[in-house]
Amino acid sequence: MVDSQPFLPSSPTLPTSNGDGRRRRRPMKGLVAMVSGLLMVVLLAAIIGRKDPRGFFHREDDEDQNVIGSLFKSKENTQPQPETFQPAYSRGVSAGVSEKTSQLFSGQNPVAFPWNNSMLSWQRTAFHFQPEKNWMNDPNGPLYYKGWYHFFYQYNPNGAVWGDIVWGHAVSSDLIHWLHLPLAMEADQWYDANGVWSGSATILPDDRVVMLYTGSTNESVQVQNLAYPADPSDPLLIKWVKYSGNPVLVPPPGIDNKDFRDPTTAWLTSEGKWRIIVGSKVNKTGISLVYDTLDFKSYELLDGVLHGVPGTGMWECVDFYPVSTSGDHGLDTSINGVGVKHVVKASLDDDRHDYYAIGTYDEKNGKWIPDNSEIDVGIGIRYDYGIFYASKSFYDPKKGRRVLWGWIGESDSELADVKKGWASLQGIPRTVVLDKKTGSNLLQWPVEEIESLRLSSREFNNVELKPGTIVPIDVGTATQIDVVAEFEVDKKALEATAKANYTEFSCSNSGGAAQRGALGPFGLLVLADDKLSEQTPVYFFIVKGSDGNLKTFFCSDHLRSSVANDVKKQIFGSFVPVLKDEKLSVRILIDHSIVESFAQGGRTCISSRVYPTKAIYGAARIFAFNNATEASVKSSIKIWQMNSAFIRPFHPENKKPPHNSL
Repeated sequence: MVDSQPFLPSSPTLPTSNGDGRRRRRPMKGLVAMVSGLLMVVLLAAIIGRKDPRGFFHREDDEDQNVIGSLFKSKENTQPQPETFQPAYSRGVSAGVSEKTSQLFSGQNPVAFPWNNSMLSWQRTAFHFQPEKNWMNDPNGPLYYKGWYHFFYQYNPNGAVWGDIVWGHAVSSDLIHWLHLPLAMEADQWYDANGVWSGSATILPDDRVVMLYTGSTNESVQVQNLAYPADPSDPLLIKWVKYSGNPVLVPPPGIDNKDFRDPTTAWLTSEGKWRIIVGSKVNKTGISLVYDTLDFKSYELLDGVLHGVPGTGMWECVDFYPVSTSGDHGLDTSINGVGVKHVVKASLDDDRHDYYAIGTYDEKNGKWIPDNSEIDVGIGIRYDYGIFYASKSFYDPKKGRRVLWGWIGESDSELADVKKGWASLQGIPRTVVLDKKTGSNLLQWPVEEIESLRLSSREFNNVELKPGTIVPIDVGTATQIDVVAEFEVDKKALEATAKANYTEFSCSNSGGAAQRGALGPFGLLVLADDKLSEQTPVYFFIVKGSDGNLKTFFCSDHLRSSVANDVKKQIFGSFVPVLKDEKLSVRILIDHSIVESFAQGGRTCISSRVYPTKAIYGAARIFAFNNATEASVKSSIKIWQMNSAFIRPFHPENKKPPHNSL
């Protein structure tokens, strides 16, 4: 649906149409000569020019910085020069968007596991959001509007693999129970013919909603487009209008046509302008371009970038938001000033992980500086150390909180996805606050509404775990549960290890839960069968660090998670900060094939996809274990059985949100 009279004032700076729906192009020869000349000057400057006094960039990174400095001073929208695009075998990456990554079916392992319908049916989750069928990836433009939480997502209505991407849409009154609505936006214009990709919503002061999203044009150029509700009085926002002057932004000089995507929610500056960032890269330096606008139709490109980090590659699904340094409440995206830090997050296309950093925002210059350059965006802390990508946050005015959504993909085979008829899901929405104790990381925690699904519970206090022991936790079936556990390590063993030699350790490069040390591993075995032929250990491992202090790691081991041969089995995890006198704690949400783990109040998180063939239905069990060689561990564990969420199709009579749930 395209508007005939857009609600925002028209802009005389937008390019005119040539009559066939496409933008009039500038002469190719002139533009090529101009860009080539600029690049030659920049290249020469990179070779003979400045050297960073800190020695932070090597020569190639110096070149990236010079390109950034030289080419981002244009204040005009430059029209894209479309190029012929031939899709590669690997869907998604060649087109510049996320896709399922699995190398198990490129001839390395041609024999698929004989999955049966019972096994595949068990994998579908009970309280995580997912469509009724087909492929889903990135979350888009979440917002709260007239009593409803709106969730949009990348969706293929035609199959369980990536492709034909449009926007799915669902609403909820509590972020747990959902109604599936009709598709919000389809690929029906030249500027989004190859996909309606990721975008963000902004709510204006008069409660109007604008949506900016990336479209892949009919010639595979990434452009930014504007859309808005056809009927702002409709609380469900079922119909959307695409602005007739789209695209409103095209790749600026120096940016590749396929490296310009995923605009953020806009925030207000002190001058009354709206500001957004868009992800991109220059050579191998990931960057966030900064634009100001008054009407969301014409834009000014600011000099330089909000931030960039050499060696991190393409930044997609960028996010930018404030966090309070004093309270545990969330902040509206436009908040700035005393008592506020800002988070920059980027999804790295090179490794498909989400990284964030905390720092200081300079509004006047449109710059952001990390508090600690050693843990900058893309080289430091991740939102999640498992399968979690393309995340998007929004401010929830109903409860005064910052809520984070994340796409959790598959690690089985594409053949299995096609057989079961769906692929991917969304993690449980998480609240995000600054960790006041460390000051260097965020705390992520499942939204409180998830606790409404808790049913019966059992508690196990002071469970003694001697070195080398496994203790069954009798809760019956453990397919759909919420687990909270604390662990206390024997102090004598801690003191002895503190005097031992330094131990090199990382979760991913270790031998998993089978590798034994003086102080680990210990934790829980989830989605295990009685004989432990299938098991997924979620555990802590303590070692002496290079600085002489004890260092705690939090890991999830998939090596024995399934006997199936067509499942990718890795060990996830990372360091988790543990402060003096803190007990080790973990919360685990288990929902069939997904395991979401939150250590130390959410300082380190791991999302796992697990595909057992035996530990399913009533055969799924949970155990506590301690595979350390020296330390005894005491544990206290509480486990709730979880109800299923109501996630069902929309009915027109359900427009009014109920007080408690759908």
